[in-house]
Amino acid sequence: MLRLTEMKLPLHHQDEMAELKARILAKLAIPEGDLSHFTVFKRGIDARKKTDIQLIYTLDLEVANEAMLLKKFAKDPHVNLSPDTNYKFVAQAPTTLTERPVVVGLGPCGLFAGLLLAQMGFKPIILERGKAVRERTKDTFGFWRGQPLNTESNVQYGEGGAGTFSDGKLYSQIKDPKHYGRKVLTEFVAAGAPEEIMYVSKPHIGTFKLVSMVEKMRANIIALGGEIRFSSRVDQIHITENQLTGVTLNNGERLDCKHLVLAVGHSARDTFHMLHDAGVYIEAKPFSVGFRIEHEQSMIDSCRWGPNAGHPILGAADYKLVHHCQNGRTVYSFCMCPGGTVVAAASETGGVVTNGMSQYSRHERNANSAIVVGIHPEQDYPGHPLAGIELQRKLEQAAFTLGGADYHAPAQLIGDFLTGTSSGDLGVVQPSYTPGIKLTDLSGLLPDYATAAIREAIPAFEQQIRGFAKPDGLLTAVETRTSSPICIKRGADFQSINVKGLYPAGEGAGYAGGILSAAIDGIRVAEALAQQMLQQP
Repeated sequence: MLRLTEMKLPLHHQDEMAELKARILAKLAIPEGDLSHFTVFKRGIDARKKTDIQLIYTLDLEVANEAMLLKKFAKDPHVNLSPDTNYKFVAQAPTTLTERPVVVGLGPCGLFAGLLLAQMGFKPIILERGKAVRERTKDTFGFWRGQPLNTESNVQYGEGGAGTFSDGKLYSQIKDPKHYGRKVLTEFVAAGAPEEIMYVSKPHIGTFKLVSMVEKMRANIIALGGEIRFSSRVDQIHITENQLTGVTLNNGERLDCKHLVLAVGHSARDTFHMLHDAGVYIEAKPFSVGFRIEHEQSMIDSCRWGPNAGHPILGAADYKLVHHCQNGRTVYSFCMCPGGTVVAAASETGGVVTNGMSQYSRHERNANSAIVVGIHPEQDYPGHPLAGIELQRKLEQAAFTLGGADYHAPAQLIGDFLTGTSSGDLGVVQPSYTPGIKLTDLSGLLPDYATAAIREAIPAFEQQIRGFAKPDGLLTAVETRTSSPICIKRGADFQSINVKGLYPAGEGAGYAGGILSAAIDGIRVAEALAQQMLQQP
């Protein structure tokens, strides 16, 4: 097949496929009969000119005389052979194999590690400390409505991982030469995701769609011989002469194993402490802290899309912002949720944590994003490898107290935050966080350097998005779970550098950030583990 890139259509076109076909024929100068078939591989948006927004396509096509056309367009960088993006399994378990690998965690990383191992015939045992996704959703929404926090079933813990209660973004900036991302998207579509995620430039799903998809993928793993155990927390790891030999669960059961994928997510603080105490090598790593910022989505749409705001192809607009501050800190937007809500993401009693979530429709009134400051272990939490966890906890507990000690989140109008004035009344932006907010002064919540950096960054972001520093926009505290505060170091073989058979994976171990990159890491680790198992005597 041939691949054509940078094929363009105006936003306001009539018949997408007919007009693309005409442009293919014109580009290649071939008769209609020579074009057998074509598909849209990717569709992006060029909105640099808001009055003339263009759609940018990558197309795969079957044509007559392919070799001749490749020769004719040999110097054209936009005409090439299509790469093979089909996934190819690297191993197949023999029917005589008796050992079963273990996967700990059923977020995106653990889900895809387990799925790949099951598809290769290894019949994995998957341990998830939280509940099945539908039960977990009830617990999480219950907490948002004022019910007690379930510390084992919430935004952070349970089937589907933290990404279940997010915008469901399915894109990443990681390098993916083996097209693992295509495998992830293909499996999601097979589980019920909209087909458009295969070609739109910034695909997303949303919580409600993810719930049913995760259930279907779980059923697939079980049908292939895998086993999934919920409410099964790993409380102890057993190591003999630097070789993993098993784990003990919260019910006291010991599970013997020599190959284990550790995909526990970025908030499994008790697990990190247990691993450190057992001697697994862990390093502190950088992460970020800050607030959630909310504006009216209509304002963001107008700034990004101009007169084309509201067009169904464009949908709700997003943004990505970075500012390098005079004090040497970097402030940036993170996990931007168009048409979404700010959600309560606590997993420990006595702490307030915020995150963002959107449904597939992105039809809520507000846009929200984290506005966070990068922090570093050498400079901000030196000494112990787990010191970042204690910093997170300190900020979350302070936010809990500032919010009234009832899981309401402390919040402040942007204008008041910039001037250091406690907020008393809301403006046009209505808070989306539940159980609710308490207007206050956030000035003393974060370290002074972080507060100063965010105060400098917000007016700078105004230069890119008019209205960003609007006084009645809202800041809600505190955002601490941007990424894992630790890295469980692994070697080129994907195993822990000092515990053979332990495969740290995904966001919690420090090797991913977001649904897609975590899922891809799960695939890579599953491949390495499968190949290693087949080499065992």
